[in-house]
Amino acid sequence: MQLFYNPNIDETTENFTFDKEESKHIIKVLRKKDTDILFVTNGLGFLFKTEITLASDSKCTVKIISFEKAAPAKSRLHLAVAPTKMNDRYEWFLEKATEIGIQEITPIICDHSERKVINQERFDKILLAAMKQSNELYLPKLNPAITFKEFISLHNDNIKLIAHCEETDKKTLKSILKPNQNLTILIGPEGDFSEKEIALALSKEYTPVTLGNTRLRTETAAIVACHSVVYVNED
Repeated sequence: MQLFYNPNIDETTENFTFDKEESKHIIKVLRKKDTDILFVTNGLGFLFKTEITLASDSKCTVKIISFEKAAPAKSRLHLAVAPTKMNDRYEWFLEKATEIGIQEITPIICDHSERKVINQERFDKILLAAMKQSNELYLPKLNPAITFKEFISLHNDNIKLIAHCEETDKKTLKSILKPNQNLTILIGPEGDFSEKEIALALSKEYTPVTLGNTRLRTETAAIVACHSVVYVNED
């Protein structure tokens, strides 16, 4: 199934028109024509079956024939991940986490962060492309980048975890995860979280965790955490 995206439709919509760029792609590249069927999501769990009523490369118009809604994830995972020095590594994380099934992502700027600026628009496009490619019907929420201290003061999920590499007492992520949990997991930059940041997280009731026996790159650690949560919630 090839999936298209329109954020402005819902279960009350009867007809809509794709923007010029998407219309050109549908008609000129994919060579779709009148009465052809397209499947569309709004990124909120809905799958709309539509039929082309106007096959124009400047304004492809469709009517909605039917729709269904996918059940939301049993567990809501919010990953707060420091941007990596090499931007393509972070983009890889965004793509793969979307394919696996992440709900929310916040880039956090830490004491040891070498990259402190992100391209929000580009990251949004990566999430959207990954959602469509994997036929996922929920578009992850990508928050603007904020500092570690700001994030710690704003978020208060039921279960809050910080994955770091310091030689201190830590629980394994495996021992903590159970189905149907709402979690926030912090993943640090290449130089790890600072001692000050770890102490601050602990004071805010974050539980320190280890993701395994080996030292993982930032983006790898984030994917391991994401997959672990999804795996625990599989039927």
